[in-house]
Amino acid sequence: MAFLRENSRTLLLLKTTALAAVAAFIQGCAQTPAQQQAPSEATVAAHVAAATRTAGTDLTPFLSLCKPAPAAQPPQAELDKGLKALIDKPAPPPGKAFDNLYFVGADWVSAWAIKTSDGIILIDALNNQMEAAALIEGGMRRLGLDPAQIKYVVVTHGHGDHYGGAPYLAQKYRARVVMSEADWTMTETKLEFATPVWGAPPKRGPGDVSAKDGDRLTLGDTTLTLYITPGHTMGTISPVFDVSANGRKHRAMLWGGTAFNFGKNLPRLESYIGATRRMDTVVKAQNVDVLLSNHSAMDSSQTRLAALRQQKQLANGANPFVIGTPAVSRALNVMGECAQAQRDRFAMQ
Repeated sequence: MAFLRENSRTLLLLKTTALAAVAAFIQGCAQTPAQQQAPSEATVAAHVAAATRTAGTDLTPFLSLCKPAPAAQPPQAELDKGLKALIDKPAPPPGKAFDNLYFVGADWVSAWAIKTSDGIILIDALNNQMEAAALIEGGMRRLGLDPAQIKYVVVTHGHGDHYGGAPYLAQKYRARVVMSEADWTMTETKLEFATPVWGAPPKRGPGDVSAKDGDRLTLGDTTLTLYITPGHTMGTISPVFDVSANGRKHRAMLWGGTAFNFGKNLPRLESYIGATRRMDTVVKAQNVDVLLSNHSAMDSSQTRLAALRQQKQLANGANPFVIGTPAVSRALNVMGECAQAQRDRFAMQ
């Protein structure tokens, strides 16, 4: 009988504990976190406020993402006119950002040359063949680099302001084009933005590379890890690699696609949000302290290159591109918060 009474007390205790656990679960579900609340003007404002706080005074360019994005692409004539106006802006001078990294881009869109012990890896190829010849080839020569040493052209995503000059460079220098499988497929089937202002997309050849998430591209003494960060396009590549300044090594990430120019597409925005969170873990794990972009307005590359030129004339100082791991992490959080604000705006439409 004592055995039965003890078991009865045990069963009662287990039952009571289980009921308490269920009650706690129900209560927890009732207390929905802010990010799971129904989209509203309040949730939009909360995400924008969080982005603004996180940006502080040093990351304000990223707050442009918090402005409402259009639900559809502009008419073709308006698109062509806007792109032409951007392309026609006078190009800045090429510049050396690090011992092994050089800017050879235009005013609006960037191209970066990574010098290795066995040649050059070019990240992005500008809008068309004319820019590739004048700004990439011409800029490299001005900086003491030989364009014939271009071995790879990494296209961060399948929009023409990044692939436009790739066919010319690939054919002239036998360079291998690297793009994600998703964006190779997109450029081979239906372009997201079809415009005569851009050069034609590259045609995939037997030596070209279809990058997968986490692939490592090695040339000589340099390795790029290619992370797929879907959102801007579904195959956007954000490479992470080492740079050096005055003999000190730093870890850099180039965010491969920033703007929300794909219209009302909530799954794309969710992918973008997920990519910022995932890359935040990479940034912290690898101590990434340099954040680059393929558009100068986002990474303030022109201001920083000008500061480096001034530094060279005066005395050596800290490299302005080195912003520190906490700041890189904050930038990703700003982008993620702005993407959540835009997701909620579209969800309410």
